[in-house]
Amino acid sequence: MEYQKTTLDNGLRVVSVSMPHTRSVSINIFVGTGSRYESDAEAGISHFAEHMFFKGTERRPTAREISEAIEGVGGVINAGTDRELTVFWAKVARPHFALAFDVLVDIMRNSRMDATEIEKERQVIIEEVNMLRDDPREWVDVLIDETLWPGQALGRDVIGTKETVSSFDRAGILGYINSHYTPGNTVVSVAGNVEHDQVVEMVQQTLGQWAPGLTESWQPAVRSQTAPICRIGWKKTEQAHFCLAVPALSSRHPDRYALDLLNVILGEGMSSRLFQEIREKRSLAYDVHSYVSHFLDTGSATIYAGVDPTRIDGAIEGVIGELERLKDGIPEQEIIKAKEFTKGRLLLRLEDTRSVSSWNGAQELLLGEILTPDEVVAVVERLTVDDLQRVSRELFVEEQFNLAIVGSFKRQKRFESLLRFGSSFASVS
Repeated sequence: MEYQKTTLDNGLRVVSVSMPHTRSVSINIFVGTGSRYESDAEAGISHFAEHMFFKGTERRPTAREISEAIEGVGGVINAGTDRELTVFWAKVARPHFALAFDVLVDIMRNSRMDATEIEKERQVIIEEVNMLRDDPREWVDVLIDETLWPGQALGRDVIGTKETVSSFDRAGILGYINSHYTPGNTVVSVAGNVEHDQVVEMVQQTLGQWAPGLTESWQPAVRSQTAPICRIGWKKTEQAHFCLAVPALSSRHPDRYALDLLNVILGEGMSSRLFQEIREKRSLAYDVHSYVSHFLDTGSATIYAGVDPTRIDGAIEGVIGELERLKDGIPEQEIIKAKEFTKGRLLLRLEDTRSVSSWNGAQELLLGEILTPDEVVAVVERLTVDDLQRVSRELFVEEQFNLAIVGSFKRQKRFESLLRFGSSFASVS
């Protein structure tokens, strides 16, 4: 999967991969902004602005006309906001590539940001905030981030709060867009049945005159934890939902792939250790899994489970027991299996034009370089038993445990006493 890259005079980067065997083209336009770029008063403004881009332009005055332009040819268009980036994307059949690119550029550069539409969308996003608290699985995910990074941008939910969302006005949204949406802070990534020269020519014609601007900085993460922390979100539920997490590795850290492999062994798939121990052996949970997040200067490793409230203690002890087992070393055969799982999932995912476009564009925007799938596979292949044991011993330590629970509990100290190795592991075996 060879990519080509061109940088325009205004700093805009264009990355493409030609996939002539496909019948589609996917366009991802990445912008380096998100919740980490917001002040406390601006919390949620990146997400709000992303919604507003779809509410009408001079040429396509309504949201319906924007969506119909792409859906009318069988395509898909959408966008998403995260902590470190915002992405606008479309996937269409090859004959409609020019149309899809025109629509994406139109909404990003010519949105009317109508004041009436802003008021209407404000209510929609407030309902999105309300929906989060109604879903305990969503709430516990937000709560664990607040526990890991309290009082800072990385720990806030991307959509903001009712208070901040209620405060945004047209001038503030436009000011934020003008400060963060600049060509030097943008990557256009295309994959599909198209040639790089065609992509560059189209981008040059539509975005070549976009005036350069300064790139805004993000808020760095601050960590000062010295003892386990527990936070509870009280809600009467049929299940107790919990996340156990530790701060982990950045997207630039040389050990990030070792952590990703540990995560596969621990909690990805039905053959993972957590699934086998917590679900199959103990019957404590229907859903138990782990996941890893990498950010520019930090990261996290998190385990989630939904359990019967009367059995949550045993589930937490079982999870901690599995973390302790990782530190004792992993059999070579299990590592080989995890490597094959990792390589297989990666290569299967990158058969799709949108996934290829996203893979290249996100790396270029966040890291300034693109590792090909073959290069990542080579890194994974070089990982050893010692690498995985060293990383697990460095990261999975008691004083860095963070536990977030959503359920009908009130006493945090009860759970803090469970956040230790030793006695809990003895009960597992």
